[in-house]
Amino acid sequence: MRVKRGFKARRRRNRVLKLAKGFRGRRKNTYKRANESVERALDYATRDRRQKKRDFRRLWIVRINAAARQNGLSYSRLIAGLAKAGSGLDRKVLADIALFDPKGFAAVVAAARA
Repeated sequence: MRVKRGFKARRRRNRVLKLAKGFRGRRKNTYKRANESVERALDYATRDRRQKKRDFRRLWIVRINAAARQNGLSYSRLIAGLAKAGSGLDRKVLADIALFDPKGFAAVVAAARA
C-alpha cells in the first residue's frame, strides 16, 4: 500500500512558506523557489547580526572621535587616557554622552587628560 507523506511534509513546507511571506512573485507561494529564498535570507540574517555589532561600534568611534577633536584631543589619546584613569565607560556610553551632553563629554575629556 502506498504511503502518502501528508502531515509531516506539509508541515515542513508550510513552515518554509510562512517564512517566505512578503517575498515577491513565485518566491512567496512555490515551495521550491520559497525554500531557496528563505535559506538565503536566513544566511543573510545570520551574517548581518554579526555585521550590525561592527557597524554600531564604527559609528560610536566616529562620534567619539569627532567630539574628542572638538575638545582638542584625538580618539586614541582619549581612549588611552580613560584606560589609564580607570574609567568604566564603554564606547556606546561615550558616544551617547558626546551626542547628547557635550558639557559632560568635555568633563570626560578633562578626566582623560589628567
